[in-house]
Amino acid sequence: MTAKPTARVIVGVVPGQPNAVVLQAATFAQRFNAELVCASVDVNRYMIFDLGDGSMTTFPIDPDLVHPEEPGFDPALLAHLTDLLTDVDVVWSTSSLAGDPALALGGLADTLGAAMIVIGTREATVRASLGEFFNGSVAVHLAHRQHRPVVVIPLAPVPLDEPLPWEPS
Repeated sequence: MTAKPTARVIVGVVPGQPNAVVLQAATFAQRFNAELVCASVDVNRYMIFDLGDGSMTTFPIDPDLVHPEEPGFDPALLAHLTDLLTDVDVVWSTSSLAGDPALALGGLADTLGAAMIVIGTREATVRASLGEFFNGSVAVHLAHRQHRPVVVIPLAPVPLDEPLPWEPS
């Protein structure tokens, strides 16, 4: 039986991301005897009030989308994580956040006293590259605004003999 976790590892999760991100974060959590906190950030909402336990009250950015109840963790993503982590010996939980992903993940890490934040790189598509150009990289924002380690899991490393997505081909 695994001892009760004494630390937390936060992993940013999004629907459709490769399993490698969560599985590597689970490996870190196991090695550090930490709880794995799978955090999803809704960029279409913003935080109204931090409840102090890693949860928050949020409001939609678009006032036409006002719903009286707070949105929860995506059920399909929860089901996927449950299947993925069934045979992994790690204590894990979920957290539903809102707003800018870097600020939300960093805030959760501060609230929970996390040992590290784990995220995956974006896919090397034109759409993802444009989004990163205009919005900035979550990894870069975290790396410059955190006092804790930020671990970036490469999802599609570019071979050394090929240009990087932002370089001319």
